[in-house]
Amino acid sequence: MHIAIGSDHAGFRYKAAIKGHLEALGHSVKDFGPDSEEPVDYPKFIRPTAMAVASGECERGIVLGGSGNGEAIVANRVPGIRCALCWDLRSARFCREHNDANMISLGQRMIAVEEALEIVDVWLNTPFSGGRHAIRIRQIDDPAA
Repeated sequence: MHIAIGSDHAGFRYKAAIKGHLEALGHSVKDFGPDSEEPVDYPKFIRPTAMAVASGECERGIVLGGSGNGEAIVANRVPGIRCALCWDLRSARFCREHNDANMISLGQRMIAVEEALEIVDVWLNTPFSGGRHAIRIRQIDDPAA
């Protein structure tokens, strides 16, 4: 799978760990930055990450910050993105099963790195359930549906 990843300075360390984990699993990762823990304005890194997923350049995307909240908000402003904030394994599973989340947002200050890696694995390996959930996804994209 081709996966986009981006963060702010507060998510930089986990971004590096997740990128290495994904590559070890055989995934291709496009890193949208930043390249250090120096303070940055996160929309400059998160928006291009989300746009790569929305355009089809990448199949999925992962964004990271201190809490992950701001990053999820930025990503969800891009049409076609369904970015879920995940702080545990259940939220990762449900966002795929029920919401067909094509992106997740993680908070480096909220979870341990081992949990972050597990969340990524669950999210990547959980299929979308379809059915009644597919109807709701259509309604997200087209309120008249």
